[in-house]
Amino acid sequence: MLFKKPVFLTFSLFVLIIAGIFSVPAFGQQRNDSRSTVQKFSSLLQIINYYYVDTANPSRLTEAAIEAMLKELDPHSVYLSKSEVKKANEPLQGNFEGVGIQFQLFHDTILVVAAVPGGPSDKLGILAGDKIITINGEDAFGKKVTNNFVMERLRGPKGSKVTVSIKRKGRKDLIDYTITRDKIPINSVDATFMLSDDIGYIKLTRFARTSLQEVKESLASLKKQGMKSLVLDLRNNSGGFLDIAIDLSDEFLPSDRLIVYTEGLRSPRMDFKATSKGGFEKGRLIVMVNEGSASASEIVAGAVQDWDRGLVLGRRSFGKGLVQRPFNLPDSSVVRLTTARYYTPSGRCIQKPYEEGVEDYYSDLTKRFKHGEFVSADSIKFPDSIKYYTTSKRVVYGGGGIMPDVFIPMDTASSSTYYTDLWRKSLLNEFVIDYLDANRAKLKATYADVASFKKEFMINDELLKEFVTYAEGKGVPADEEGLKRSGREIRYILKGLIARNLFDVSAYFEVISPIDKELMKAVEAMGNDALFRKLSIAM
Repeated sequence: MLFKKPVFLTFSLFVLIIAGIFSVPAFGQQRNDSRSTVQKFSSLLQIINYYYVDTANPSRLTEAAIEAMLKELDPHSVYLSKSEVKKANEPLQGNFEGVGIQFQLFHDTILVVAAVPGGPSDKLGILAGDKIITINGEDAFGKKVTNNFVMERLRGPKGSKVTVSIKRKGRKDLIDYTITRDKIPINSVDATFMLSDDIGYIKLTRFARTSLQEVKESLASLKKQGMKSLVLDLRNNSGGFLDIAIDLSDEFLPSDRLIVYTEGLRSPRMDFKATSKGGFEKGRLIVMVNEGSASASEIVAGAVQDWDRGLVLGRRSFGKGLVQRPFNLPDSSVVRLTTARYYTPSGRCIQKPYEEGVEDYYSDLTKRFKHGEFVSADSIKFPDSIKYYTTSKRVVYGGGGIMPDVFIPMDTASSSTYYTDLWRKSLLNEFVIDYLDANRAKLKATYADVASFKKEFMINDELLKEFVTYAEGKGVPADEEGLKRSGREIRYILKGLIARNLFDVSAYFEVISPIDKELMKAVEAMGNDALFRKLSIAM
C-alpha cells in the first residue's frame, strides 16, 4: 500500500500536468474573457445609472441588451420576459385557466361562438349566440373592447369567480351568470373525419403536450369508421415540442427506425428511434406540408419521407432545423437558446441559411413567392452537394425545408378581388352570425349532426343573393365577374362557417373539403398505385 499510493498520485499529477499544458490556458482565457465581458457590461450600467442625463431603467436596458445579443446568434434564440413566458407556453401546454368559451368580437360586442364542452360556461348553460354585455359589472361593449380586454377579464386562476350579464335572443332581460374558472383544454387537432369510405383525415395545428393523445383518439375514431389510408395535414403547423414530434412519428414507423437525431457543438449526438407502439404502421399515408410547416412538422415529414413510409405532398416547408432549450434567468424570465440542429434519418439538416441576419431570414417566404416557387416546382434548384437518398434510393434534398414528393401549386385560379374583399372585411363571418341569430334554433332542430347538415343543407341562389346584398350594404359592391369566378368557394365557405357555429371547428373543415384543391389532390394521389410503388416494399 505504501508503494501503490505514491504511484497513483504521481500518475494523477502527470495527467493533470498534461491536461494543463493543453487545456488550462484555453479554458482560463475563456473564463477571463467571460469575466471581463460581464465586468464591462456591469460597468456600463453603473456609468449610465450615475451619469446619464435622464432617469434610466436598468432592467429594461438589460432586457434590450439580451434581445440584441440573441439576434447576433440565430433567428430562433429568443428572450421571454416573466410576463411573456406563460402566454408563450399556453398553446403548447394544451390548456389555460378561464371560463371556457370561444368568442369573437361582433359589432363591438363579445359574441359567444361556442362554450367548450364540459367547461364551466357549458355547465351553466351559456350558449352559442349569447352576447356578453357586462363583466363584473363593467360594460363589455363599445370601442374599448378588444381581444386583450376580454382575455384579461375572463381568464384567471382556477377556482376564482367572474360574473357576466348575457343578452340572449328571445329574452327581454339580461341573464346573470357567476362562472367559476377552471382548466380549459386547448385542442391541437382541429379536424378529424373521413374523406371517403376508407381514407381518414387528421388536421394537426401544433405539437402541444396533448397532441399525441389527441391524434391517438382520432386514429381510433377513424379506424372504427373503416379507415385504411390516412391524410395527415400539417399545413401551416409551425411546430412545438420535439418529443411530441418524435412520439407522433413513432405512430407511423416500425420499431427501431431512426426518427431524428440532434447534434450541436456542445450537444453530443442523440438518436431517437421508433418503438413497437405505433398506431398506424401499415396502410397508405400522405403527409401534407406547405411553406408554413416548420420544425416538428418537418421532423415528422422528414422521417416519413426518408423511410419511404408514405408520400409528402404540398409545397416546400419552412426550413427550421434548430433545437431550442429553455434556460431560466434569476427573475423568472427565460432564454430559449439554440443548442443543436436536428437531422432526418438520411442525414439531412433542413435548416435554411440565416447568415444574412434575422430580417433576411424571415423575408425568405416573400422571396420564394416572388421567385415563383409557390406555383412551380421547376423554380426550385437544389445543388448536388445536399443530395440524400431514401431507403428505396429516391433522391431527397437538404438545404432548407422538406421538398414534397408531390408538388401542389398554390391555388390562385378561383380567387378574385371580390372574394378577397369579402374576407378582408370579415363579411362572410358577419353574415353567418346574423343568419344564425335568426335561424339557429330551426337549424339545430333540423340537423342532428354534421353528416345530415353536410348532405342536406345548401346555400341556394336566394341565400347567396341575400349575402351579396348584405355585403353591398357593408361597402363591398356586387361584382358579377367576381361572383362567377369565386361563387362556388363563397357558397362552401358560408356553409362551412354555419357548420362551425352549429357544431365545431372540425365540421367547418369537413364541409369545405371539396374546395380544398390541395386536399383533393391528396385524395387523388392516395389512389395512384404508381406513386406508392416507388416507396420501399421493405416497410
